[in-house]
Amino acid sequence: MSGSLTVVGTGPGKAELMTPATRAVLDRASDLVGYGPYLDRIPATRADQQRHASDNRVELDRARHALSLAAAGRQVVVVSGGDPGVFAMASAVFEAVEHGDPAWRTLDIRVEPGVTAMLAAAAEAGAPLGGDFCAISLSDNLKNWSTIERRLNAAAEADFVIALYNPASKARPHQLGMALDLLRQVKSGTTPVLFVRAAGTAETKVVAATLATADPSVADMRTLVIVGASTTRTVGRWVYTPRSERLT
Repeated sequence: MSGSLTVVGTGPGKAELMTPATRAVLDRASDLVGYGPYLDRIPATRADQQRHASDNRVELDRARHALSLAAAGRQVVVVSGGDPGVFAMASAVFEAVEHGDPAWRTLDIRVEPGVTAMLAAAAEAGAPLGGDFCAISLSDNLKNWSTIERRLNAAAEADFVIALYNPASKARPHQLGMALDLLRQVKSGTTPVLFVRAAGTAETKVVAATLATADPSVADMRTLVIVGASTTRTVGRWVYTPRSERLT
């Protein structure tokens, strides 16, 4: 097949946080496929480039459409926000390949790394991910809430710094509060908690709290929540997690 498919991430928001490799792939593409607001971040550079926008909850349909275009010989780019491999479209593309047309397995498919929200949020606050950390999505659209609870408990028991993606939405206003309550059963109330909204954009806002005082109503779907480990420290307005357990 002469077509190709590349999955990219536009980064967390600012144009300068999009990687040069991603820009180059976008410039070469015949077709851009993605969630409408993500496509809107990309300036038009070619009159003959086609855009295929879709809703946020049709990831597999979007992936299948992109694969069909590539199979027809188009140079396709699937556009995500952040990094395409972190809670984003790269996984959906390979899921569609696994269960779709066997011919799709012969396509030239590539993934370009990007700057995910977790990294942008951490940078706004200092270095809270300086030690061992994990990322957990609180969305139960594709997995059971019991699975999320089990993973939260395991991460808390292991004393990871925990980055919480998709902490709240209009359909799920209560889940972050439930998650924080679960973490309070294991972690100290003095554990630093960061609410970073719109990380990597001109509208970034950081709210620092402790696990005891953290207010879940601060968060929405544009917020990344970071819950520290037992070693996470606050120094002035900065929050960091030391690389070593042996502190001086």
